[in-house]
Amino acid sequence: MATVLLVDDQQEVLDGLQLAFGRTDHSIITANSGEEAINVVNNTPVDVIVTDVKMGAVDGMAVMRHCLSLNPRPSVILLTAHGTIESAVDALKEGAFFYLTKPVNVKELRAQVQKAAEHHSLVRENESLRVQLDKRFGLHGMIGETGEVQRIFDQIRLIAPTKVTILVDGESGTGKEVLARAIHQASPRSRKPFVAVHCAALPENLLESELFGHERGAFTGAIARKPGRFEQADGGTIFLDEVGEIPLAMQVKLLRVLEAREIQRVGGTETIKVDVRVIAATNRELSEEVAEGRFREDLYYRLNVVQITLPPLRARRADIALLSRHFLNELATEHGRQAPELTREAMEVLQAYHWPGNIRELRNVMENTFVFLRSNQITPSELPDSVKGSSLPLETIQFPLGIPLEEVETKYLKAMLQLADGNRTRASELLGISRRTLQRRIKELGLEAG
Repeated sequence: MATVLLVDDQQEVLDGLQLAFGRTDHSIITANSGEEAINVVNNTPVDVIVTDVKMGAVDGMAVMRHCLSLNPRPSVILLTAHGTIESAVDALKEGAFFYLTKPVNVKELRAQVQKAAEHHSLVRENESLRVQLDKRFGLHGMIGETGEVQRIFDQIRLIAPTKVTILVDGESGTGKEVLARAIHQASPRSRKPFVAVHCAALPENLLESELFGHERGAFTGAIARKPGRFEQADGGTIFLDEVGEIPLAMQVKLLRVLEAREIQRVGGTETIKVDVRVIAATNRELSEEVAEGRFREDLYYRLNVVQITLPPLRARRADIALLSRHFLNELATEHGRQAPELTREAMEVLQAYHWPGNIRELRNVMENTFVFLRSNQITPSELPDSVKGSSLPLETIQFPLGIPLEEVETKYLKAMLQLADGNRTRASELLGISRRTLQRRIKELGLEAG
């Protein structure tokens, strides 16, 4: 049985709506205005709201927007005598469950309320499953039960309360921004802004303005003063993704900000103090970038006060099942459907795949599979061909105790190069290291001929 709130500022219409649900199993409550409806949902658990759009100061759209901010949020069906295709589409885009025009077809309304109630029930169930997973295996959005991930959770708990600058490295798609948000959420700064800047996505001539802001007239098109991301993050955390892509000239200015904790807008003379926790991320080997003169050594050490390395997904295969279910629960909540089951055979395929795109790729595969799924069970046949056709044989190598470490590494590198058909880029991905690091070890171990 669902609790349904009926809202209309005309009592005779409200009475008619209430009469339409007289023989259903739903619990019906009413409100004579948008203000009263908001007061009801703030104090009473409601599953479905049926509201007129055109009312007084607080109309049906305002009621819907308020409901979308609640957790759990009720499903909202809008009624109007002034319905158009455009307004219907806008309402659905904003989050309405359905949209009906007056005069209302009672049979259709009751059918839509039933669907909305079922949708709300599924959303609550999926959200409950997600919370249980997060509580048992998660930390502020990060998910994992392997030793590598649990060690990272321990690091987050230790460093989050401090102010230290953090450098996160790892391959693309390993979840560096998720980790940065987890640190922010676990810190005393959690009520202040978290601002993410993807440095590689910004042209060099715009990066300084984006980070530090600009004054009116600082350059062509600067028609007004604009605060930068550091100002926006004041009191909170700024996440500099792909920091290795920042040009050398900008690296000098970033270093000054990190040292002095103050900025100057482009075209301005005023010095502005900022209290910002900096978390930087890269998929490059910054120490090698420093050695080759592409990254400033002083900036590297200023950023690398604490370093956290995220392992690639292939190095934490035991987490693939957990992450897959987490993503399926998220998708089920988003689409108002029941989370499907992953069969053992499908999971074996997922765990055998090498995941060059890491967690981001796994999420995309789950979404692709979910959208086209025709049942409530995922078997290997439902998975994309790219995953089924690129699985790796799970082989083992045995080493006797007492063998020199260099010999172990030599044999292991040879095996991985063979597994990757001699492709060093692929081999470096499988090993979870950069191609440059692999090249150096191949040379040092005398494997060039192989």
